[in-house]
Amino acid sequence: MIAAATVVLGLVLLIGGGTAMVHGASQAAIKLGWSPVVIGLTIVGFGTSAPELVVSLVAAAEGVSEIVFGNVIGSNICNIGLVLGLAALLAPLQIHDQLVRRELPLLLLGSAAILVMALDDFLFSTVPTINAIESIILLLLFAGFLYMTAIGLRNTRQTGSALRSDIEHSHIMDTATPSNYWWLTMAAGFALLFLGGKVTVDGSVALAELLGVSSAIIGLFVVAVGTSLPELVTSAVAAMRGESDLAVGNVVGSNIFNGLFVLPASGLISNVDVPEGGVADVLVSMAFAILLVSVFYLCKARIGRVMGVMLLLCYASYTLIRISN
Repeated sequence: MIAAATVVLGLVLLIGGGTAMVHGASQAAIKLGWSPVVIGLTIVGFGTSAPELVVSLVAAAEGVSEIVFGNVIGSNICNIGLVLGLAALLAPLQIHDQLVRRELPLLLLGSAAILVMALDDFLFSTVPTINAIESIILLLLFAGFLYMTAIGLRNTRQTGSALRSDIEHSHIMDTATPSNYWWLTMAAGFALLFLGGKVTVDGSVALAELLGVSSAIIGLFVVAVGTSLPELVTSAVAAMRGESDLAVGNVVGSNIFNGLFVLPASGLISNVDVPEGGVADVLVSMAFAILLVSVFYLCKARIGRVMGVMLLLCYASYTLIRISN
């Protein structure tokens, strides 16, 4: 109970720290005169993925790489199966063609690259890990994503007003007149983030030992779900406001950030070992992404409540099978 409570406390600190950091950072950006486009790309995008990033960096620094892998891949599965499933129950979601043309192919490409990297034991008869060189490759893919995003913004006239609307209604942004203490809020957010990351990782290791399961399982189904709560709130609020593009885009963007930035950033600190069953986890994450593409072409690009229930059932089935094995 103490170990479980420690993990919960760590997750609460992570989410609270991420929210405080984004509030302070958004006020700083407004004070510096940043445009809504720049704020949206940097602060909003980073804000919902800050818990995954900090937990993974702390776990890598402490040599608990199974939590890194489980957190990243587990969050990607949770984002589509659980987050989008619940959001679709609140209101039908529409998948826009830009997502299928640009973001989803890159998500699948990144997942395929991670899959190949996880097959070291089959391809080279070595222990499967994500090493520094492979991490650099993933980071280069992420740089390509940022470049494509920047080009897309330049070619879309309505992006500025759309992002401004997202910022004004975002639960994690603070667009009020900047106070003189924005730096204190931002510093407190960073402190809470790293304290939460430390507490979460230590609690997860203790919980795994007490339950007699691998750290990867705790990363996949405890830490991953906890760190995905910001995405859940963002997508749920967007769905209720009828902004399905934000609800779906938030999830896909977070998954790209997890696979192409969080994982390789951790891999630069220390090699990320692929746990037993890790290849199957990557395949499941790819299957969920492929499902979104299939919905676009076969279901008139609409995730209705029936599809939402199916996503939730798929996630629940995966959870039961993975834990029982």
